[in-house]
This record gives sequence, C-alpha cells and structure tokens, in this order.
Amino acid sequence: MEVKEQSKTVEFWLTKEEKNDSAFREALKPVWHQYKLQKYLVAVFLSGEADLYQQTRELLLYNRQQQAEREVQAAKREGLTISS
Repeated sequence: MEVKEQSKTVEFWLTKEEKNDSAFREALKPVWHQYKLQKYLVAVFLSGEADLYQQTRELLLYNRQQQAEREVQAAKREGLTISS
C-alpha cells in the first residue's frame, strides 16, 4: 500500500497470491472505504500473468516507434526532409 498525501491517492499493489485470496481482499475493503471517505482516490493494481520483461520491452519499443513517427510527421509539416 502506498499513500500519496499530496495527490490524495492510495495505491494497493497485490501479488498473484493476494489477488486470488478472496478473504484477503475482503479484509482490505474497510481500509479502502476509509480512504474513500477521506476523498482519496483508491487504486488497486493486480499482478498479471504475462512476462513483465517482455511486456515492458514491447511497450517501450512501441512508444519509441510512435515518437519517431510523430517526429517525421512534424518534420513533413515544417517542410523538412529526414535522412536515414
């Protein structure tokens, strides 16, 4: 659990075991409710099943490609040529 006073957010990061433990999740509900009453945004992050390294790598590559495409489009709008 991470409480961010400045932004009034609370983040709960659950492991695979915690995610699948219904008793554990039920036990957290009063805590979530208390923060909601204090006008905090409560976010619950659940551990996934995919390979974190591979997923992060793909996301970074995708973002890099998108940025390069935006730069090319901006250069075209400005009448510049891009050399490889």
